[in-house]
Amino acid sequence: MTATPLRIGNFSGFYGDRSGALREMLTGGEVDVLTGDYLAELTMLILARDRLKDTSAGYARTFLRQLEDTLGLAHERGVGIVTNAGGLNPAGLADAVRALAGRLGIPVRVAHVEGDDLTARYPGSLAAHAYLGGSGIAECLRAGADIVVTGRVTDAALVTGPAAAHFGWGPTEYDRLAGAVVAGHLLECGTQATGGNYAFFGERDPRDLRRPGFPLAEIHADGSGVITKYPGTGGFVDVGTVTAQLLYETGGARYAGPDVTARLDTVRLRQDGPDRVRVEGVRGEAPPPTLKVGRNRLGGFRNEVVFVLTGLDIEAKADLVKEQMGDALATSPPAEVRWELARTDRADASTEETASALLRLVVRDPRQEAVGRVLSGAAVELALASYPGFHVMAPPGKGSPYGVFEEVYVPHGDVDHVAVLHDGRRIAVDAPGGTAVLDAVPEPALPEPLPAGPVTRAPLGLLAGARSGDKGGNANVGVWVRDDDAWRWLAHELTAERFRALVPEAAGLPVTRHVLPHLRALNFVVEGILGEGVAAQARFDPQAKALGEWLRSRHLDIPEVLL
Repeated sequence: MTATPLRIGNFSGFYGDRSGALREMLTGGEVDVLTGDYLAELTMLILARDRLKDTSAGYARTFLRQLEDTLGLAHERGVGIVTNAGGLNPAGLADAVRALAGRLGIPVRVAHVEGDDLTARYPGSLAAHAYLGGSGIAECLRAGADIVVTGRVTDAALVTGPAAAHFGWGPTEYDRLAGAVVAGHLLECGTQATGGNYAFFGERDPRDLRRPGFPLAEIHADGSGVITKYPGTGGFVDVGTVTAQLLYETGGARYAGPDVTARLDTVRLRQDGPDRVRVEGVRGEAPPPTLKVGRNRLGGFRNEVVFVLTGLDIEAKADLVKEQMGDALATSPPAEVRWELARTDRADASTEETASALLRLVVRDPRQEAVGRVLSGAAVELALASYPGFHVMAPPGKGSPYGVFEEVYVPHGDVDHVAVLHDGRRIAVDAPGGTAVLDAVPEPALPEPLPAGPVTRAPLGLLAGARSGDKGGNANVGVWVRDDDAWRWLAHELTAERFRALVPEAAGLPVTRHVLPHLRALNFVVEGILGEGVAAQARFDPQAKALGEWLRSRHLDIPEVLL
Protein backbone atom coordinates (compact mmCIF):
# COMPACT_ATOMS: atom_id res chain seq x y z
CA MET A 1 0.00 0.00 0.00
CA THR A 2 1.50 3.33 -1.05
CA ALA A 3 1.90 6.05 1.56
CA THR A 4 1.91 8.87 -1.01
CA PRO A 5 -1.19 11.05 -0.63
CA LEU A 6 -3.57 11.20 -3.57
CA ARG A 7 -4.43 14.69 -4.78
CA ILE A 8 -7.81 14.53 -6.45
CA GLY A 9 -9.79 17.50 -7.72
CA ASN A 10 -13.17 18.31 -9.21
CA PHE A 11 -13.88 20.21 -12.42
CA SER A 12 -17.67 19.82 -12.70
CA GLY A 13 -20.49 19.68 -10.18
CA PHE A 14 -23.38 19.41 -12.66
CA TYR A 15 -24.22 19.28 -16.36
CA GLY A 16 -23.68 22.91 -17.34
CA ASP A 17 -20.97 23.84 -14.87
CA ARG A 18 -18.10 26.19 -15.73
CA SER A 19 -16.75 25.13 -19.11
CA GLY A 20 -13.19 26.30 -18.44
CA ALA A 21 -12.83 24.49 -15.13
CA LEU A 22 -11.01 21.46 -16.55
CA ARG A 23 -8.27 23.68 -17.96
CA GLU A 24 -8.14 25.68 -14.72
CA MET A 25 -7.63 22.51 -12.70
CA LEU A 26 -4.93 21.19 -15.07
CA THR A 27 -2.94 24.42 -15.00
CA GLY A 28 -3.54 25.68 -11.44
CA GLY A 29 -1.28 23.31 -9.51
CA GLU A 30 -0.33 19.73 -8.77
CA VAL A 31 -3.05 17.10 -9.05
CA ASP A 32 -3.14 13.35 -9.70
CA VAL A 33 -6.75 12.75 -10.73
CA LEU A 34 -9.56 15.06 -11.81
CA THR A 35 -13.21 14.13 -11.47
CA GLY A 36 -16.21 15.49 -13.31
CA ASP A 37 -19.72 15.00 -11.93
CA TYR A 38 -22.46 15.65 -14.49
CA LEU A 39 -25.39 13.57 -13.29
CA ALA A 40 -28.42 14.35 -11.17
CA GLU A 41 -31.93 12.93 -11.11
CA LEU A 42 -33.14 15.60 -13.54
CA THR A 43 -30.08 15.17 -15.77
CA MET A 44 -30.86 11.49 -16.28
CA LEU A 45 -34.32 12.45 -17.52
CA ILE A 46 -32.87 15.07 -19.87
CA LEU A 47 -30.41 12.55 -21.28
CA ALA A 48 -33.17 9.97 -21.65
CA ARG A 49 -35.19 12.39 -23.73
CA ASP A 50 -32.08 13.09 -25.84
CA ARG A 51 -31.71 9.37 -26.44
CA LEU A 52 -35.31 9.11 -27.63
CA LYS A 53 -34.42 11.49 -30.45
CA ASP A 54 -30.99 9.98 -31.20
CA THR A 55 -30.00 6.50 -30.00
CA SER A 56 -26.32 7.46 -30.18
CA ALA A 57 -26.88 10.25 -27.64
CA GLY A 58 -27.42 9.94 -23.90
CA TYR A 59 -24.15 11.38 -22.60
CA ALA A 60 -22.92 14.86 -21.60
CA ARG A 61 -21.61 16.29 -24.85
CA THR A 62 -20.09 19.29 -23.06
CA PHE A 63 -17.43 16.99 -21.61
CA LEU A 64 -16.14 16.27 -25.11
CA ARG A 65 -15.87 19.99 -25.82
CA GLN A 66 -13.93 20.51 -22.59
CA LEU A 67 -11.65 17.57 -23.39
CA GLU A 68 -10.87 18.74 -26.91
CA ASP A 69 -9.15 21.77 -25.41
CA THR A 70 -7.35 19.92 -22.61
CA LEU A 71 -6.66 16.30 -23.53
CA GLY A 72 -3.08 16.98 -24.58
CA LEU A 73 -2.41 18.90 -21.40
CA ALA A 74 -3.81 16.10 -19.21
CA HIS A 75 -1.67 13.53 -21.07
CA GLU A 76 1.44 15.68 -20.80
CA ARG A 77 0.99 16.12 -17.05
CA GLY A 78 -0.02 12.54 -16.35
CA VAL A 79 -3.36 13.51 -14.80
CA GLY A 80 -6.08 10.88 -14.81
CA ILE A 81 -9.69 11.84 -15.51
CA VAL A 82 -12.71 10.05 -14.05
CA THR A 83 -16.20 11.19 -14.98
CA ASN A 84 -19.80 10.05 -14.96
CA ALA A 85 -20.46 12.12 -18.09
CA GLY A 86 -21.30 8.83 -19.82
CA GLY A 87 -24.79 9.16 -18.41
CA LEU A 88 -27.04 6.68 -20.21
CA ASN A 89 -24.39 5.76 -22.80
CA PRO A 90 -20.92 5.36 -21.25
CA ALA A 91 -19.71 3.10 -24.06
CA GLY A 92 -20.75 5.72 -26.60
CA LEU A 93 -18.87 8.48 -24.79
CA ALA A 94 -15.79 6.26 -24.38
CA ASP A 95 -15.79 5.66 -28.14
CA ALA A 96 -16.19 9.38 -28.77
CA VAL A 97 -13.22 10.13 -26.50
CA ARG A 98 -11.10 7.56 -28.37
CA ALA A 99 -12.10 9.14 -31.67
CA LEU A 100 -11.18 12.58 -30.33
CA ALA A 101 -7.81 11.33 -29.09
CA GLY A 102 -7.13 9.73 -32.46
CA ARG A 103 -8.00 12.91 -34.29
CA LEU A 104 -5.69 14.91 -32.02
CA GLY A 105 -2.92 12.31 -32.15
CA ILE A 106 -2.80 11.85 -28.38
CA PRO A 107 -2.20 8.28 -27.11
CA VAL A 108 -4.59 7.85 -24.18
CA ARG A 109 -6.12 4.71 -22.74
CA VAL A 110 -9.88 5.03 -22.30
CA ALA A 111 -11.97 2.61 -20.26
CA HIS A 112 -15.57 2.65 -19.15
CA VAL A 113 -17.91 1.12 -16.58
CA GLU A 114 -21.29 -0.33 -17.43
CA GLY A 115 -24.05 -2.43 -15.91
CA ASP A 116 -26.07 0.31 -14.25
CA ASP A 117 -28.75 0.42 -16.97
CA LEU A 118 -31.81 -1.54 -15.79
CA THR A 119 -34.35 0.26 -17.97
CA ALA A 120 -35.47 -2.93 -19.71
CA ARG A 121 -36.52 -4.39 -16.36
CA TYR A 122 -38.95 -1.54 -15.66
CA PRO A 123 -41.51 -1.22 -18.47
CA GLY A 124 -42.73 2.33 -18.96
CA SER A 125 -39.45 3.86 -17.78
CA LEU A 126 -37.51 6.41 -19.78
CA ALA A 127 -34.46 5.49 -17.72
CA ALA A 128 -33.84 3.21 -14.75
CA HIS A 129 -30.27 3.06 -13.49
CA ALA A 130 -28.61 1.51 -10.46
CA TYR A 131 -26.19 3.62 -8.45
CA LEU A 132 -22.91 1.69 -8.71
CA GLY A 133 -19.90 2.09 -6.47
CA GLY A 134 -16.26 2.79 -7.22
CA SER A 135 -14.99 -0.79 -7.68
CA GLY A 136 -15.39 -0.76 -11.46
CA ILE A 137 -13.53 2.54 -11.68
CA ALA A 138 -10.73 1.08 -9.56
CA GLU A 139 -10.43 -1.93 -11.90
CA CYS A 140 -10.06 0.36 -14.91
CA LEU A 141 -7.38 2.46 -13.21
CA ARG A 142 -5.42 -0.56 -11.95
CA ALA A 143 -5.30 -1.79 -15.56
CA GLY A 144 -3.71 1.47 -16.66
CA ALA A 145 -6.60 3.61 -17.91
CA ASP A 146 -5.92 7.34 -18.30
CA ILE A 147 -9.61 8.24 -18.64
CA VAL A 148 -12.51 6.36 -17.08
CA VAL A 149 -16.07 7.05 -18.20
CA THR A 150 -19.04 5.81 -16.19
CA GLY A 151 -22.78 5.96 -16.26
CA ARG A 152 -24.84 6.22 -13.08
CA VAL A 153 -22.46 5.72 -10.19
CA THR A 154 -22.78 7.43 -6.85
CA ASP A 155 -21.18 10.86 -6.88
CA ALA A 156 -18.69 9.76 -4.23
CA ALA A 157 -17.64 6.74 -6.34
CA LEU A 158 -15.66 9.10 -8.57
CA VAL A 159 -13.32 9.48 -5.59
CA THR A 160 -13.55 6.09 -3.87
CA GLY A 161 -12.54 4.33 -7.09
CA PRO A 162 -9.29 6.29 -7.63
CA ALA A 163 -8.47 6.14 -3.91
CA ALA A 164 -8.95 2.36 -3.72
CA ALA A 165 -6.79 1.90 -6.82
CA HIS A 166 -4.07 4.25 -5.57
CA PHE A 167 -3.78 2.82 -2.07
CA GLY A 168 -4.65 -0.79 -2.83
CA TRP A 169 -7.57 -0.87 -0.41
CA GLY A 170 -9.59 -4.04 -0.17
CA PRO A 171 -13.40 -4.12 -0.21
CA THR A 172 -13.69 -4.53 3.58
CA GLU A 173 -11.41 -1.66 4.59
CA TYR A 174 -14.51 0.23 5.59
CA ASP A 175 -12.97 3.10 7.56
CA ARG A 176 -10.64 4.01 4.71
CA LEU A 177 -13.39 3.72 2.12
CA ALA A 178 -15.72 5.78 4.28
CA GLY A 179 -13.11 8.54 4.48
CA ALA A 180 -12.96 8.57 0.68
CA VAL A 181 -16.77 8.65 0.48
CA VAL A 182 -16.81 11.76 2.65
CA ALA A 183 -14.09 13.35 0.52
CA GLY A 184 -16.07 12.47 -2.59
CA HIS A 185 -19.23 13.98 -1.17
CA LEU A 186 -17.32 17.16 -0.36
CA LEU A 187 -15.92 17.42 -3.90
CA GLU A 188 -18.96 16.35 -5.90
CA CYS A 189 -20.69 19.75 -6.07
CA GLY A 190 -17.59 21.66 -7.11
CA THR A 191 -17.46 25.19 -5.78
CA GLN A 192 -20.08 24.61 -3.09
CA ALA A 193 -17.09 23.47 -1.00
CA THR A 194 -15.12 26.64 -1.74
CA GLY A 195 -17.64 29.33 -0.82
CA GLY A 196 -20.29 28.93 -3.50
CA ASN A 197 -23.90 29.19 -2.26
CA TYR A 198 -22.59 29.68 1.28
CA ALA A 199 -24.96 30.90 4.00
CA PHE A 200 -22.52 33.34 5.61
CA PHE A 201 -21.26 34.80 2.32
CA GLY A 202 -21.96 38.33 3.57
CA GLU A 203 -19.07 38.09 6.02
CA ARG A 204 -16.54 37.78 3.21
CA ASP A 205 -15.00 40.27 0.83
CA PRO A 206 -17.24 40.12 -2.28
CA ARG A 207 -14.10 39.69 -4.39
CA ASP A 208 -13.66 36.25 -2.79
CA LEU A 209 -16.97 35.09 -4.21
CA ARG A 210 -16.98 36.28 -7.80
CA ARG A 211 -15.30 33.17 -9.20
CA PRO A 212 -14.63 30.48 -6.60
CA GLY A 213 -11.92 28.01 -7.43
CA PHE A 214 -12.75 24.32 -7.68
CA PRO A 215 -11.89 22.08 -4.72
CA LEU A 216 -9.15 19.54 -4.13
CA ALA A 217 -8.86 16.69 -1.64
CA GLU A 218 -5.54 15.40 -0.36
CA ILE A 219 -6.42 11.84 0.63
CA HIS A 220 -4.12 9.74 2.82
CA ALA A 221 -3.73 5.98 3.08
CA ASP A 222 -5.83 5.81 6.27
CA GLY A 223 -8.77 7.56 4.55
CA SER A 224 -8.27 10.91 6.26
CA GLY A 225 -7.72 13.97 4.15
CA VAL A 226 -7.65 17.71 3.63
CA ILE A 227 -10.10 19.74 1.56
CA THR A 228 -8.41 22.68 -0.09
CA LYS A 229 -8.07 24.63 -3.35
CA TYR A 230 -5.27 26.02 -5.48
CA PRO A 231 -3.54 29.11 -4.04
CA GLY A 232 -4.64 32.31 -5.69
CA THR A 233 -8.00 31.03 -6.88
CA GLY A 234 -11.25 32.62 -5.72
CA GLY A 235 -13.49 31.50 -2.92
CA PHE A 236 -12.39 30.13 0.43
CA VAL A 237 -12.31 26.85 2.32
CA ASP A 238 -13.11 26.79 6.01
CA VAL A 239 -14.91 24.55 8.47
CA GLY A 240 -18.18 26.31 7.59
CA THR A 241 -18.01 25.73 3.83
CA VAL A 242 -17.05 22.09 4.39
CA THR A 243 -19.79 21.56 6.98
CA ALA A 244 -22.36 23.04 4.59
CA GLN A 245 -21.39 20.69 1.78
CA LEU A 246 -21.17 17.70 4.10
CA LEU A 247 -24.81 18.23 5.09
CA TYR A 248 -25.99 18.75 1.51
CA GLU A 249 -28.50 16.15 0.28
CA THR A 250 -27.82 13.75 3.14
CA GLY A 251 -30.11 12.10 5.66
CA GLY A 252 -29.24 10.34 8.88
CA ALA A 253 -25.93 9.53 10.50
CA ARG A 254 -25.51 6.48 8.26
CA TYR A 255 -24.67 7.63 4.72
CA ALA A 256 -25.19 4.48 2.67
CA GLY A 257 -23.37 3.65 -0.55
CA PRO A 258 -22.61 0.59 -2.69
CA ASP A 259 -19.04 0.25 -1.32
CA VAL A 260 -19.50 1.26 2.31
CA THR A 261 -21.82 3.00 4.73
CA ALA A 262 -20.06 6.09 6.07
CA ARG A 263 -20.91 7.27 9.57
CA LEU A 264 -21.40 11.03 9.30
CA ASP A 265 -21.70 11.26 13.08
CA THR A 266 -18.00 10.32 13.33
CA VAL A 267 -16.66 13.02 10.99
CA ARG A 268 -14.42 15.59 12.62
CA LEU A 269 -13.41 18.82 10.92
CA ARG A 270 -10.69 21.28 11.90
CA GLN A 271 -9.02 24.21 10.24
CA ASP A 272 -5.55 23.16 9.12
CA GLY A 273 -4.29 26.46 7.77
CA PRO A 274 -5.60 29.01 5.27
CA ASP A 275 -8.05 27.34 2.87
CA ARG A 276 -7.33 23.92 4.36
CA VAL A 277 -9.79 21.82 6.38
CA ARG A 278 -8.71 18.47 7.78
CA VAL A 279 -11.31 15.69 7.66
CA GLU A 280 -10.62 12.78 10.00
CA GLY A 281 -12.14 10.21 12.32
CA VAL A 282 -14.56 8.81 9.72
CA ARG A 283 -15.79 5.34 10.48
CA GLY A 284 -17.32 2.96 7.99
CA GLU A 285 -19.57 -0.07 8.04
CA ALA A 286 -20.56 -2.74 5.56
CA PRO A 287 -22.81 -1.42 2.77
CA PRO A 288 -26.53 -2.22 2.74
CA PRO A 289 -27.65 -5.40 0.92
CA THR A 290 -29.37 -3.50 -1.88
CA LEU A 291 -28.52 -0.90 -4.52
CA LYS A 292 -30.67 2.14 -5.17
CA VAL A 293 -32.17 2.38 -8.65
CA GLY A 294 -33.34 5.75 -9.91
CA ARG A 295 -36.31 5.32 -12.21
CA ASN A 296 -37.49 8.17 -14.44
CA ARG A 297 -40.81 7.85 -16.23
CA LEU A 298 -43.27 10.14 -17.96
CA GLY A 299 -45.80 11.43 -15.42
CA GLY A 300 -48.11 13.20 -17.84
CA PHE A 301 -48.40 16.75 -19.15
CA ARG A 302 -48.37 20.09 -17.37
CA ASN A 303 -49.10 23.69 -18.22
CA GLU A 304 -49.12 26.92 -16.29
CA VAL A 305 -50.10 30.53 -16.49
CA VAL A 306 -49.07 33.35 -14.14
CA PHE A 307 -51.59 36.16 -13.67
CA VAL A 308 -50.25 39.55 -12.56
CA LEU A 309 -52.39 41.30 -9.93
CA THR A 310 -51.49 44.94 -9.37
CA GLY A 311 -52.39 47.51 -6.76
CA LEU A 312 -55.46 47.27 -4.55
CA ASP A 313 -57.82 44.38 -3.81
CA ILE A 314 -55.27 41.65 -4.52
CA GLU A 315 -57.22 38.91 -2.75
CA ALA A 316 -60.48 39.85 -4.48
CA LYS A 317 -58.80 39.90 -7.88
CA ALA A 318 -57.35 36.46 -7.20
CA ASP A 319 -60.73 35.09 -6.14
CA LEU A 320 -62.38 36.43 -9.31
CA VAL A 321 -59.90 34.88 -11.75
CA LYS A 322 -59.97 31.57 -9.85
CA GLU A 323 -63.75 31.42 -10.24
CA GLN A 324 -63.59 32.40 -13.92
CA MET A 325 -60.93 29.83 -14.75
CA GLY A 326 -62.77 27.20 -12.75
CA ASP A 327 -65.90 27.76 -14.82
CA ALA A 328 -63.91 27.58 -18.06
CA LEU A 329 -62.17 24.35 -17.09
CA ALA A 330 -65.26 22.66 -15.67
CA THR A 331 -66.28 20.87 -18.87
CA SER A 332 -62.99 18.94 -19.10
CA PRO A 333 -61.17 19.48 -15.82
CA PRO A 334 -57.49 18.49 -15.63
CA ALA A 335 -56.62 15.79 -13.12
CA GLU A 336 -54.74 18.29 -10.94
CA VAL A 337 -55.31 22.03 -10.58
CA ARG A 338 -53.06 24.03 -8.26
CA TRP A 339 -53.18 27.73 -7.42
CA GLU A 340 -50.44 29.70 -5.62
CA LEU A 341 -50.63 33.38 -4.74
CA ALA A 342 -47.25 35.03 -4.13
CA ARG A 343 -47.73 38.33 -2.33
CA THR A 344 -44.77 40.10 -3.86
CA ASP A 345 -46.69 43.41 -3.79
CA ARG A 346 -45.99 46.33 -1.46
CA ALA A 347 -48.27 49.12 -0.33
CA ASP A 348 -47.69 52.54 -1.90
CA ALA A 349 -45.03 51.02 -4.17
CA SER A 350 -42.72 53.23 -6.18
CA THR A 351 -42.76 50.91 -9.23
CA GLU A 352 -45.52 48.93 -10.89
CA GLU A 353 -43.57 45.71 -10.48
CA THR A 354 -43.29 46.09 -6.72
CA ALA A 355 -47.01 46.91 -6.58
CA SER A 356 -47.84 43.54 -8.13
CA ALA A 357 -48.54 40.04 -6.83
CA LEU A 358 -48.29 36.86 -8.86
CA LEU A 359 -51.06 34.26 -9.07
CA ARG A 360 -49.77 31.00 -10.53
CA LEU A 361 -52.03 28.31 -11.94
CA VAL A 362 -50.51 24.89 -12.68
CA VAL A 363 -52.47 22.04 -14.20
CA ARG A 364 -51.46 18.42 -14.77
CA ASP A 365 -53.13 15.53 -16.56
CA PRO A 366 -52.17 12.31 -18.34
CA ARG A 367 -53.73 13.79 -21.51
CA GLN A 368 -51.96 16.64 -23.23
CA GLU A 369 -55.23 17.98 -24.63
CA ALA A 370 -56.58 18.45 -21.09
CA VAL A 371 -53.82 20.94 -20.23
CA GLY A 372 -53.17 22.55 -23.61
CA ARG A 373 -55.61 24.52 -25.70
CA VAL A 374 -58.30 24.25 -23.04
CA LEU A 375 -56.17 26.16 -20.54
CA SER A 376 -54.66 28.65 -22.98
CA GLY A 377 -58.03 29.46 -24.51
CA ALA A 378 -59.65 29.97 -21.11
CA ALA A 379 -56.87 32.30 -19.92
CA VAL A 380 -56.66 34.38 -23.09
CA GLU A 381 -60.45 34.82 -23.31
CA LEU A 382 -60.37 36.66 -19.97
CA ALA A 383 -58.18 39.45 -21.34
CA LEU A 384 -61.03 42.00 -21.45
CA ALA A 385 -63.42 40.34 -19.04
CA SER A 386 -61.73 39.92 -15.67
CA TYR A 387 -60.05 41.99 -12.93
CA PRO A 388 -58.75 45.53 -13.57
CA GLY A 389 -55.22 45.54 -14.90
CA PHE A 390 -55.49 41.99 -16.24
CA HIS A 391 -52.35 40.61 -17.84
CA VAL A 392 -50.24 37.45 -17.65
CA MET A 393 -46.48 36.88 -17.56
CA ALA A 394 -46.69 34.85 -20.79
CA PRO A 395 -49.49 33.06 -22.62
CA PRO A 396 -49.65 29.36 -21.77
CA GLY A 397 -48.49 26.94 -24.41
CA LYS A 398 -49.81 23.58 -25.55
CA GLY A 399 -48.63 21.73 -22.44
CA SER A 400 -45.33 19.91 -21.96
CA PRO A 401 -44.44 16.47 -20.63
CA TYR A 402 -43.09 16.16 -17.12
CA GLY A 403 -41.13 13.39 -15.51
CA VAL A 404 -41.51 11.49 -12.27
CA PHE A 405 -38.57 10.14 -10.27
CA GLU A 406 -38.94 7.01 -8.16
CA GLU A 407 -36.50 5.02 -6.06
CA VAL A 408 -36.51 1.24 -6.10
CA TYR A 409 -33.96 -1.16 -4.66
CA VAL A 410 -32.39 -4.35 -5.98
CA PRO A 411 -29.87 -6.82 -4.50
CA HIS A 412 -26.25 -6.22 -5.50
CA GLY A 413 -26.20 -9.51 -7.36
CA ASP A 414 -29.00 -8.38 -9.69
CA VAL A 415 -26.67 -5.89 -11.38
CA ASP A 416 -23.94 -6.86 -13.87
CA HIS A 417 -21.26 -4.37 -12.83
CA VAL A 418 -18.53 -4.55 -15.49
CA ALA A 419 -15.26 -2.69 -16.05
CA VAL A 420 -14.53 -2.50 -19.79
CA LEU A 421 -10.79 -1.94 -20.00
CA HIS A 422 -8.94 0.15 -22.55
CA ASP A 423 -7.83 -2.99 -24.37
CA GLY A 424 -11.39 -4.32 -24.64
CA ARG A 425 -11.22 -6.87 -21.83
CA ARG A 426 -14.33 -7.08 -19.68
CA ILE A 427 -13.83 -7.57 -15.95
CA ALA A 428 -16.86 -8.53 -13.87
CA VAL A 429 -16.97 -6.61 -10.59
CA ASP A 430 -17.96 -8.74 -7.64
CA ALA A 431 -20.78 -7.75 -5.32
CA PRO A 432 -19.60 -6.90 -1.80
CA GLY A 433 -18.86 -9.94 0.33
CA GLY A 434 -20.55 -8.53 3.41
CA THR A 435 -23.54 -6.29 3.88
CA ALA A 436 -25.49 -4.87 6.80
CA VAL A 437 -29.10 -3.75 7.05
CA LEU A 438 -29.30 0.01 7.35
CA ASP A 439 -30.70 0.76 10.81
CA ALA A 440 -31.18 4.18 12.33
CA VAL A 441 -28.55 5.39 14.77
CA PRO A 442 -29.85 6.10 18.30
CA GLU A 443 -30.04 9.83 18.94
CA PRO A 444 -26.94 11.01 20.81
CA ALA A 445 -27.10 12.84 24.12
CA LEU A 446 -27.81 16.55 23.76
CA PRO A 447 -25.59 19.19 25.37
CA GLU A 448 -26.69 21.00 28.49
CA PRO A 449 -29.14 23.77 27.55
CA LEU A 450 -28.15 27.39 27.97
CA PRO A 451 -29.25 29.04 31.22
CA ALA A 452 -32.42 31.11 30.98
CA GLY A 453 -31.89 34.77 30.16
CA PRO A 454 -33.16 37.67 28.08
CA VAL A 455 -34.06 36.94 24.46
CA THR A 456 -34.49 38.96 21.28
CA ARG A 457 -36.82 38.19 18.39
CA ALA A 458 -34.48 37.78 15.43
CA PRO A 459 -33.84 35.65 12.31
CA LEU A 460 -32.38 32.20 12.89
CA GLY A 461 -29.79 32.98 10.22
CA LEU A 462 -28.00 35.45 12.48
CA LEU A 463 -26.64 32.39 14.26
CA ALA A 464 -27.14 29.38 12.03
CA GLY A 465 -26.10 28.42 8.55
CA ALA A 466 -28.16 26.08 6.39
CA ARG A 467 -27.96 24.18 3.14
CA SER A 468 -30.83 22.29 1.55
CA GLY A 469 -31.46 20.07 -1.44
CA ASP A 470 -33.56 17.33 -2.97
CA LYS A 471 -33.63 13.56 -2.94
CA GLY A 472 -36.51 12.45 -5.13
CA GLY A 473 -39.69 13.78 -3.57
CA ASN A 474 -37.98 14.51 -0.24
CA ALA A 475 -35.89 17.47 0.84
CA ASN A 476 -33.18 17.81 3.44
CA VAL A 477 -32.22 20.91 5.37
CA GLY A 478 -28.92 20.82 7.22
CA VAL A 479 -28.55 23.48 9.92
CA TRP A 480 -25.33 24.19 11.80
CA VAL A 481 -23.80 26.74 14.18
CA ARG A 482 -20.21 27.77 14.76
CA ASP A 483 -19.63 27.64 18.52
CA ASP A 484 -20.55 25.47 21.47
CA ASP A 485 -22.92 27.93 23.18
CA ALA A 486 -24.96 28.36 20.01
CA TRP A 487 -25.08 24.56 19.72
CA ARG A 488 -26.40 24.25 23.27
CA TRP A 489 -29.28 26.51 22.24
CA LEU A 490 -29.92 25.11 18.75
CA ALA A 491 -29.98 21.45 19.80
CA HIS A 492 -32.85 22.11 22.20
CA GLU A 493 -34.68 24.87 20.33
CA LEU A 494 -34.94 23.58 16.77
CA THR A 495 -36.98 20.41 17.20
CA ALA A 496 -38.92 18.73 14.41
CA GLU A 497 -42.07 20.37 15.76
CA ARG A 498 -40.46 23.81 15.71
CA PHE A 499 -39.21 23.16 12.18
CA ARG A 500 -42.76 22.45 11.04
CA ALA A 501 -43.95 25.66 12.68
CA LEU A 502 -41.25 27.70 10.93
CA VAL A 503 -41.79 25.96 7.57
CA PRO A 504 -45.58 25.67 7.23
CA GLU A 505 -45.28 23.70 3.96
CA ALA A 506 -43.95 20.86 6.11
CA ALA A 507 -46.73 21.04 8.69
CA GLY A 508 -48.57 17.94 7.52
CA LEU A 509 -45.52 15.97 6.39
CA PRO A 510 -43.19 13.53 8.13
CA VAL A 511 -40.12 15.44 9.37
CA THR A 512 -37.18 13.52 10.84
CA ARG A 513 -34.44 15.28 12.79
CA HIS A 514 -30.92 13.82 12.85
CA VAL A 515 -28.42 15.13 15.41
CA LEU A 516 -24.71 15.40 14.48
CA PRO A 517 -22.91 16.80 17.56
CA HIS A 518 -19.35 16.74 16.14
CA LEU A 519 -20.54 19.10 13.42
CA ARG A 520 -22.80 21.12 15.75
CA ALA A 521 -25.48 20.34 13.21
CA LEU A 522 -29.04 19.14 12.79
CA ASN A 523 -30.23 17.55 9.58
CA PHE A 524 -33.95 17.57 8.80
CA VAL A 525 -35.49 15.27 6.19
CA VAL A 526 -38.94 16.37 4.98
CA GLU A 527 -40.73 13.57 3.19
CA GLY A 528 -42.91 14.35 0.17
CA ILE A 529 -42.46 18.12 0.09
CA LEU A 530 -41.23 17.89 -3.53
CA GLY A 531 -44.05 15.65 -4.73
CA GLU A 532 -42.79 13.25 -7.40
CA GLY A 533 -39.38 14.88 -7.77
CA VAL A 534 -37.81 17.89 -9.44
CA ALA A 535 -39.07 17.14 -12.95
CA ALA A 536 -42.66 17.20 -11.69
CA GLN A 537 -42.14 20.79 -10.45
CA ALA A 538 -44.52 20.38 -7.54
CA ARG A 539 -43.51 23.61 -5.78
CA PHE A 540 -42.06 27.04 -6.41
CA ASP A 541 -38.53 25.80 -5.60
CA PRO A 542 -38.69 22.26 -7.05
CA GLN A 543 -35.22 21.21 -5.83
CA ALA A 544 -35.52 22.81 -2.38
CA LYS A 545 -32.33 24.77 -3.04
CA ALA A 546 -33.52 27.77 -1.03
CA LEU A 547 -35.56 25.95 1.61
CA GLY A 548 -32.71 26.39 4.08
CA GLU A 549 -32.50 30.12 3.39
CA TRP A 550 -36.23 30.45 4.02
CA LEU A 551 -35.74 28.70 7.35
CA ARG A 552 -32.84 31.05 8.22
CA SER A 553 -35.06 34.05 7.56
CA ARG A 554 -37.69 32.95 10.10
CA HIS A 555 -37.72 34.70 13.47
CA LEU A 556 -37.31 33.03 16.84
CA ASP A 557 -36.61 34.15 20.40
CA ILE A 558 -32.81 33.99 20.46
CA PRO A 559 -30.81 34.42 23.70
CA GLU A 560 -29.22 37.86 23.71
CA VAL A 561 -25.94 36.38 24.92
CA LEU A 562 -25.59 34.68 21.52
CA LEU A 563 -26.21 37.79 19.43
